Amino acid sequence: MHRIARILLGLAASLAIITGARAQAPEQQASAPHRVAQRVAFPSQDGKTTLVGYLFLPQNAAGRAPAVVMMHGRAGAYSSRANGVYDASTLSKRHQAWGELWASLGYVAVLVDGFGPRGYPGGFGRHSYDNRPAELNEVTVRPLDAYGALAWLRARADVDPARIGLQGWSNGGSATLATMATDPAPGITPPDGKGFVAALAFYPACGLKDQFESGYRPNGPVRVLMGRADEEVSPKRCEALVEGSRQQGGDITIRLYPGATHSFDDPSTKRQRVGANAAATEDAVERAVRFFRQKLGDGADRPVSHQRGQPPRQP
Repeated sequence: MHRIARILLGLAASLAIITGARAQAPEQQASAPHRVAQRVAFPSQDGKTTLVGYLFLPQNAAGRAPAVVMMHGRAGAYSSRANGVYDASTLSKRHQAWGELWASLGYVAVLVDGFGPRGYPGGFGRHSYDNRPAELNEVTVRPLDAYGALAWLRARADVDPARIGLQGWSNGGSATLATMATDPAPGITPPDGKGFVAALAFYPACGLKDQFESGYRPNGPVRVLMGRADEEVSPKRCEALVEGSRQQGGDITIRLYPGATHSFDDPSTKRQRVGANAAATEDAVERAVRFFRQKLGDGADRPVSHQRGQPPRQP
C-alpha cells in the first residue's frame, strides 16, 4: 500500500486505540499518538450562524502554510457512536484521519461542523434526502459555511491566504461542487477576489438540487472521486455532470473505482475489508495529496516529495 494511504489508515487506527482508552488515567491518554483537533468558532457567511470548526495544525511549521477546508457529509462531523457527546473526541474516524493527514503534511486543516450549530449534530441517516431542513441545503447554504471558513483561515497569521483548498465528502462533496460553481445558486455571493484554489469532491450527489440544469462550470480545478458501486449516489449522474462541464471548458475530472462503495475511504474495518474500497482508498489518497501539492504547494513539514527530475503523475 502506498505510504500516504498507510498514514491515513494508521492514524485512524491510532484514533480507535485512543477512543477505546478513554477510561485510562490522564497520563496514559496523554502518551497516545494522536493529534487532538482544536475546537474553534467562526461565522458563516449566511449572516446568522456561528459555526463550529475543528482545527488541525502542522507541527514545526515555519511561515504561512497552505490550508484545507473540510466539509462533512450527511451523517455530520461526528462518529455514529458519539452517544450525545459532540466534540473533538468524537469526530468520525474519517474526518480525524484526513485532518491529521493534512496536518502531518504541513497543511492547516479545518473541519467545518455545519449541522451541529443548526441543531442537528448527529446528522441524518440514509434515505432522508427529501426530509432534511432547508437551512442545511448543500447548494444554497453550505457554500456560505465554506466561505466563512475561508475568510477565517485567511485572517490567520499561519495561513497563506492565496493557497487554500476545499475538500468534501458525500453531501459535503455536493456542497464543494456548489461552492466552486462559476455561476452559484441564487443567494450565494462568492468572496471578493479569488476563492478556493482547488477542490476535491468525494462521492458527491451530483443532482445539486437541480440548480445547474443549464450547465455547471467550476471556477477552479476540481477532482471528483467515487466508486462505481456507490449505493447512495449516482456515479452515472456525476459522469454526466463532469462531461458536460468539461465541454464548457471546466477544469474538472472524475475518477471512478470499480467495485468501490460509498464512503470507500472510511478507515473502519467494515469499509476497508472490501478489497475494492481498500484499493480505491490507496489510489484516492495518493491522488488527493498529489493534486493539492500541485495546486496549493507543499506544506511546511514536507515529509514526502517527488524525486528531483521526476514529474508527478497526472491526478
